[in-house]
Amino acid sequence: MQAELIIAHAAQLLTVAGGHGPKRGTAMADVGIIEDGALAVRRGRIVAVGPTNEVLADFAAARVVDARGKVVLPGFVDPHTHLVWAGDRAGEFEQRVAGATYMEIMASGGGIMSTVRATRAAPLDELVAQSRARLDRMLAHGTTTAEVKTGYGLELQAELKMLAAIALLDAQHPVDLVPTFLGAHAVPAEYAGRADEYVDLVVDVMLPAIAQGVKGYGSGENDLTPNPSPITPVFCDVFCDQGAFTLEQSRRVLEAARAYGMGLKIHADEFEPLGGTRLAVELGAISADHLVCTSPEEIELLAQSDTIGVALPGTPFGLGHHQYTPARAFIEAGGALALATDLNPGTCWCESMPFIIALACRYMHLTPAEAITAATRNAACAVGLGEETGSLEVGKRADVIILEVDDYRHLGYRFGTNPVQTVIKRGEIVKEGSTA
Repeated sequence: MQAELIIAHAAQLLTVAGGHGPKRGTAMADVGIIEDGALAVRRGRIVAVGPTNEVLADFAAARVVDARGKVVLPGFVDPHTHLVWAGDRAGEFEQRVAGATYMEIMASGGGIMSTVRATRAAPLDELVAQSRARLDRMLAHGTTTAEVKTGYGLELQAELKMLAAIALLDAQHPVDLVPTFLGAHAVPAEYAGRADEYVDLVVDVMLPAIAQGVKGYGSGENDLTPNPSPITPVFCDVFCDQGAFTLEQSRRVLEAARAYGMGLKIHADEFEPLGGTRLAVELGAISADHLVCTSPEEIELLAQSDTIGVALPGTPFGLGHHQYTPARAFIEAGGALALATDLNPGTCWCESMPFIIALACRYMHLTPAEAITAATRNAACAVGLGEETGSLEVGKRADVIILEVDDYRHLGYRFGTNPVQTVIKRGEIVKEGSTA
């Protein structure tokens, strides 16, 4: 049979196979290794996976990629990013290393609000250009699908501008983007001391407008010309933590979003355990993210639910903290764990999933195999795409990366360099060449 592309003779081909759902507990250690492995691609989908001699016996292709001495695995899925923003917060990083805490910086008008001011002021084309450069680096490090949140607008027109930027990037770039509305990211300065009123705005004004797929984002000099197709977020997220939104405020936002048919996500237990993890399970959220200080009882509750835990080890690393998501307890309880970068300008400007895997092995005590499962199959399930991507199985998208190493364990072992040599998105080679 004829294929369009064959990858053959991989030293190790990691299928991370096992159906459409996430791998849970001890099953996360099984990455489905095929030595001297191969796969065939036709019309952007995988049509065969197996030992090279079997695949080559059944398929021929005009292009055959020789992966001798290399590892082949699914493209990374990054299920928690804040990709779209303007400006930077290098000055705040300097403050933090001098001793200021994240909450102190936020209370003084910095933190998220610093990025909100820059993002509100940026014209759409500049917002897209700055974000595209980051997306290019994500792709170069093997990310083929990513979730992207709003939340640096914090008023309707700016939130819609962010959604427009996500739509344009998704249309123009090889990486598939999954949009999430995070209007409840922080209480904006103009609502200081009036958090409940801001929640009213999110629930009564922003969510209805955004859920209906409003065309464009208003009038004025920053209008789109032309407007992209309207984009409705797949998910709604809320930052439930000290200094952000209370448990009850978070419930209001998520219940309202659920009524509009959005999937649910939550930032929970990053700094203080307010009960956000239990709320995620109660409401059937697809994921609960951060989980740094989640209680043992809520870890067990989460592990026994369908909600996926998303760990973001780059964030405590970026903050210089020493407490990380208790991944071993979660896995031992039978949970489904995913990994993400939390790419953002304040605490974790990191586009590299390989570096996140290296951190997870060191500070969360994941094995390299568990970390790879968390960054591929389970991450895809955490954005509702487990049936499409995240593993190398017949019928799934041909989202594939080739590493310039012959043993998958180097993904956790090495850090500070990029092991990704080749990136294939929907069967098309979109990055090829030496690692850097």
